[in-house]
Amino acid sequence: MKQFFTKWFDNSKSQVELLPDSNAIDWARIIPFIAIHLACLLVFVVGVSWIAFLVCMFSYLLRMFAITAFYHRYFSHKSFKTSRLVQGIFAVIGATATQRGPIWWAAHHRHHHLFADLSEDSHSPRDGFWHSHIKWFLMKKNFSTKSKYVKDLKRYPELDFIDRYDIVFPIIFATGLFLLGGYLHNHFPELNTSASQILIWGYFISTVMLSHVTYCINSLAHIFGFRTYETKDDSRNNFILAIFTLGEGWHNNHHCSPGSVKQGFKWWQLDMSFYVLYLMNKVGLIWDLKYPNKSLLEKKLIRSKS
Repeated sequence: MKQFFTKWFDNSKSQVELLPDSNAIDWARIIPFIAIHLACLLVFVVGVSWIAFLVCMFSYLLRMFAITAFYHRYFSHKSFKTSRLVQGIFAVIGATATQRGPIWWAAHHRHHHLFADLSEDSHSPRDGFWHSHIKWFLMKKNFSTKSKYVKDLKRYPELDFIDRYDIVFPIIFATGLFLLGGYLHNHFPELNTSASQILIWGYFISTVMLSHVTYCINSLAHIFGFRTYETKDDSRNNFILAIFTLGEGWHNNHHCSPGSVKQGFKWWQLDMSFYVLYLMNKVGLIWDLKYPNKSLLEKKLIRSKS
């Protein structure tokens, strides 16, 4: 029983149990993932208030930014530089999104770009929507970190710690929301909220929304949308996904120029993550932002046939 629970809290246990030729789902390992979804049903018990909704939206946007701007553009693609402190802060915030740690996330994403929509790709929609959206990361073989792709990140002990014990940070985050709800209930009763209500909306509902919107980039953004640039994969640009993911929906742009800090290349292609990163650059929190190569974009541009 101790070993059973240890697998949830210490990801090093998943490394040694890696079965590279197995597509089996590790049901014991994903019990917390299932529980998070089921907990959302408690919304019918705790109800809703405007403050709970605002906490939910703030929780969603903050953690989505940490995933898109740092887990993706920084840890995975090195599209800008920052201090070790800022790197660590957003690694922790990203971990609260409950999408594993920054090293695991970056390793699998770098692998994806090397083999996008090929047989080696871990989450290509060519293997089915269910597989690309959710099944791939529930498989035993994908719980392990593809360490050879992230040697640059493994040299930071704090990142390695966050990655190994990533489940601890959502627990701390959820506990903080519960305490916040209790404080609001006791000191501002006119808000009509409670500890359990803030917990359900601020963590559980927000996390499920955040998770599935993120998964849609792996699944829907390789199926629905338009292609502006010729790439070796099926990536698409999708305006709706770009709104909900703070800019990640410009997926064909991204696959054309993966190292770019901005993914909305046109003025009308909203990229909220880039706008925030741009401001962070102006105040000195990040620097050396990488932008798309214009000659490369021109070369890969898909020209309409007249």
